[in-house]
Amino acid sequence: MTTTERVGGPVPPPPDTFYARIGKRILDLAISALVLLVAGPVMILIALAIKLEDGGPVLYRQERIGQGGRPFYLTKFRSMVVGAEKKGAGILVERNDSRITRVGKIIRKLSLDELAQVFDVIRGDMSIVGPRPGLRYQVELYDEEQRRRLSVRPGITGWAQVNGRNSIPWPERIRLDLEYIDNLSLLMDLKVILLTIPSVLKGSDLIADADYWKKKRQELEAGKTGGGDPAGEEVRTVTPTGEEARK
Repeated sequence: MTTTERVGGPVPPPPDTFYARIGKRILDLAISALVLLVAGPVMILIALAIKLEDGGPVLYRQERIGQGGRPFYLTKFRSMVVGAEKKGAGILVERNDSRITRVGKIIRKLSLDELAQVFDVIRGDMSIVGPRPGLRYQVELYDEEQRRRLSVRPGITGWAQVNGRNSIPWPERIRLDLEYIDNLSLLMDLKVILLTIPSVLKGSDLIADADYWKKKRQELEAGKTGGGDPAGEEVRTVTPTGEEARK
């Protein structure tokens, strides 16, 4: 559920085109209905497998920051042990992380854990295509240019995901997200959706690199210590709230 709270500074307005204002939402609802119709049986099997493995909850919800800097709770099929954020690396996920369940390894590799986000799309918190939603501590570190990522709804898949996913560094991922926003159109979204299919089938075990955000926070804190914050924003301590997504 979204709130009236906004994280960080001002966010630029979204693209002012018919597709961005109306057409994209129609496409989101149409594809969401199709996904539920086609992948519904798979989603039921995933839910049963998760429940049978350890008896824990099927879904996992984590705070993310959506359009306009508003927090919402992203939904995923649970791929880690219950209470994973209080064990091991906490909010982060490491390579060969022991907290990932047997079912979790399979659904994460094929991005099937993301299927549950279709419900976030239906609620209006997300879109089928868009920049992946950031965690609060990441958004608090955005500079003015990076905050443009928040001008549109976050997506289940995106231009950065079909151009390397976690194999490319964060600055390049952000550049690709902004390139997508600058060229947002029906043809662009259809292109991303089509490119997502082979990307998912190929699978990936790569984990998102958190070092970029650690380094950026250290630089901002050093700037404050030296007499000024170069980004002009307050840097706050991160409190772990859940598992780090791959994307």
